[in-house]
Amino acid sequence: MSRRLSITDAQRRTRLMRRQHLDVSSRAADSVEAAATMVGLHATTPSTVHLAAWARVGPELSRESVDAALYDDRTLVKHLAMRRTLFVFPRDILAESVGALGPRISASERTNMLRDLRRSPDFDDPEGWIETARQAVLAELAGGESLTSTELRERLPALDGYISHGAGTTWAGRAPMGPRVLNMLDAEGAIVRGPNRLRWHLSRPAWTSMPLWLGEDLPPMSVHDGHCALIGRWLRTYGPGTETDLVWWLGSTKTAVRAALAELETVQVDLEGGGVGHVLPDDLPDGTGADGMGDEPVEPQAVLLPELDPTTMGYKERGFYLGGHAPQVFDSAGNGGQTAWWDGRIVGGWYRRADSTIDVVPLEPLSREARRALDARAEELAAWLGDEPLKTGYTAPYAKGL
Repeated sequence: MSRRLSITDAQRRTRLMRRQHLDVSSRAADSVEAAATMVGLHATTPSTVHLAAWARVGPELSRESVDAALYDDRTLVKHLAMRRTLFVFPRDILAESVGALGPRISASERTNMLRDLRRSPDFDDPEGWIETARQAVLAELAGGESLTSTELRERLPALDGYISHGAGTTWAGRAPMGPRVLNMLDAEGAIVRGPNRLRWHLSRPAWTSMPLWLGEDLPPMSVHDGHCALIGRWLRTYGPGTETDLVWWLGSTKTAVRAALAELETVQVDLEGGGVGHVLPDDLPDGTGADGMGDEPVEPQAVLLPELDPTTMGYKERGFYLGGHAPQVFDSAGNGGQTAWWDGRIVGGWYRRADSTIDVVPLEPLSREARRALDARAEELAAWLGDEPLKTGYTAPYAKGL
């Protein structure tokens, strides 16, 4: 029996820098290429899309070009996907995501709605209410109009249902069910977040028909084929990765992930410090690698990434780039904050001051070279943002009180 190949943490960090467009010599051409390489950009915080693209394209990227891809050319599309998280995908990856994860996520959304509706005294037929609301939304959007969640609820009595929660507690209240119906329809690929009624760093989406927004139907794809496509893309950019990484990243099952790994004929490699990773069969650590550059070290470089960046959030087992900084970078719900990187590792965070300058927050002692490079990168980001407001959604533990 042949011995498994191994890969060091340093090699993994080299791959991360080169393949994820963080090395200056491997920049993406535009936001669409950046999103394609990263298998989607997180969009829960609207500004993350633009800042993640800036980190991978460079200062020549404009916010207007990202918005044009999202709302004019529609080469990037927002969609509820992995781990019930909002992402931005190019169209081909959108189809793969809907095929791989749409049935699971939409079924989960429906199950959760049924649970809450059955607990409420105001809904005699929970299953019937969901289906009636679903059909009402599809009919209303069939003409091509784009409407916000509030506008849809105002137009459609069938969608305007509420449940009560927390009776007798300080957090008692009423919650609308309409937005949850829209999320279910989004997950299954029937509707989409179309025009944004607010500025680039804020979000008030108007919902519209997915086929009409795209000008075409998404090509159908089975759950298995969708898993194979997404996992193949992930391994090309993020690999090697563990089965645990993939199950977590996808929000899927071990069964589905293992079937896709078998179909892709991935090769197992030993990871530094223990554990087994997977790589594609043409991407072994003893060869030239998928990028044609091998795993030779890159020059140390400074990188600033936004909260929920796909690199920060791309793995479940993050030790090779995160070290012991998890308690300072990730909140209790697992959301990664704004990060500062040096030589392929998270070494700190960053925040924006009231005067629009960017400050780096070290989480470990930094060399003079690293500090100078990170401060220079902070100046570049501040110049790119200018006086534009920047709203973030998740404050990292290190930033509490700043």
